[in-house]
Amino acid sequence: MGAVVACALVRDDPPRVFVAEDLDTLNWVLACQLVATTPGSALPAGERDALRRALREQRWGDAVFAFIARTGIAVDVYESTELHLAADAPIGPLELQLTPLFTS
Repeated sequence: MGAVVACALVRDDPPRVFVAEDLDTLNWVLACQLVATTPGSALPAGERDALRRALREQRWGDAVFAFIARTGIAVDVYESTELHLAADAPIGPLELQLTPLFTS
């Protein structure tokens, strides 16, 4: 059985996918890899300072939300997504026999 992870799809060009152990870690990853990579010179001083403050205070979710509001880039966050492991594949043929396609 696979683990449960959190993931985000950033609908940018090109789209990007981020995967983390849980939602808090995912927000941290998005803050570091998405928000913090925004050039400070590209933002009005007030917005730049607010983002910097949120990051310094480790308010990762607030920083991500502000980034989305500022850029309009959609970020789909899935708090609990099953991570399928290669070790689970050998039982696939047995599981298929129990699916609706094979039961009637």
